[in-house]
Amino acid sequence: MKQVIIKGGTGPATALRLVEAPDLEPGPGEVRIRVRAAGINRPDLLQREGRYPPPAGAPKTLGLEVAGEVDRLGEGVTGVAPGDRVCALLGGGGYADQAVVDARHIFPLPDDMDFVTAAALPETLSTVFANVFEDGRLQAGETLLVHGATSGIGVTAIQMAKAAGARIIATSRSEAKADAARILGADLSLNARSDDLEAAIRDAGGADVILDMVGAGYAALNQSALKPGGRWSVIATLSGARADIDLMRLMLKRIVLTGSTLRSRSADEKARLIAEVRRVAWPWVEAGKVRPPIDATFPLADAGLAHLRLEAGEHIGKIVLVVD
Repeated sequence: MKQVIIKGGTGPATALRLVEAPDLEPGPGEVRIRVRAAGINRPDLLQREGRYPPPAGAPKTLGLEVAGEVDRLGEGVTGVAPGDRVCALLGGGGYADQAVVDARHIFPLPDDMDFVTAAALPETLSTVFANVFEDGRLQAGETLLVHGATSGIGVTAIQMAKAAGARIIATSRSEAKADAARILGADLSLNARSDDLEAAIRDAGGADVILDMVGAGYAALNQSALKPGGRWSVIATLSGARADIDLMRLMLKRIVLTGSTLRSRSADEKARLIAEVRRVAWPWVEAGKVRPPIDATFPLADAGLAHLRLEAGEHIGKIVLVVD
């Protein structure tokens, strides 16, 4: 098989190398996927830099989501067959032409979905569902505020919230990105570099749920923006991890603050989450309501260039590796 490694264990994007490695064999309850495409996610950059080590038992190679065909079954696997087109959530190992995954962590592809689009779904769909719909308890008619609205997570959150009947306020860092978020379905799309975010969100009535990938830099804004009973879900800390929280404001507004990661969850918890995603959100995917835009694709051998594209921060939607 072929897989991408980090020369030296950690390093810059230029440290990524495509090498030959032994073929993988699925264990009990697992399937092997012939990978056709693999999604790029920000945790991949952090792992490459040595700031986000894989959990115990996970592959050390990068890649949290793939799409392709099942080509081998482990002992005890039922409900899936060789040749099935699937995408899957991984603990690692996606930057390769083979991946082994718990059979409970796969999604069946709609007939009209290509592998590139499918590879952009498992990590983002599961993350948004866990944080916006489970922890955030977003309901139809409520307002979701999404920071980083044109990231892979952001575009997926906009589409999922719209499919659920919610109203969306989006923030991003340029007029072009604000326009893109508006086209995707944001009811109010703000440019963080030129708009008065606090005033605009207040005038729009505030938010019931916030999906926050910014962290410390937006802590004061989020406390102001939330309605009474609001839910604030933190999934990344791009502007810093230490924030000032006004506890009295949280008390008076009855704000619920949560935070989570996906990769460190147990296989059983991921299986539970994926079953719920398949029950509630996968029909939106099948209906074409949730299809994150693809910003760029790169060959597997050019994984370093894909990382540079993500690091530059100019992308709108997902970046995907394509396997020959």
